Amino acid sequence: MIKERSTHKTRLLEWFKTHNSITSLEAFNELGNTRLAATIFTLIEDGKTIDKETIAAPTRYNTNAYVTKYTLK
Repeated sequence: MIKERSTHKTRLLEWFKTHNSITSLEAFNELGNTRLAATIFTLIEDGKTIDKETIAAPTRYNTNAYVTKYTLK
């Protein structure tokens, strides 16, 4: 039995099995993925349907930063 190599793509697909969505900060902290948008692009090319939504995230300077939240459909 050959075990599939762990890649950004496989780790992200595993994440979506137990989580509804992901942001770039979550991808960095939880999956070690610094290029989430590139991984999402690859999944879309592979035929996956992924929605994206821009959300406001509070910063330590009491302002909002706008980030993208991705959801696998």
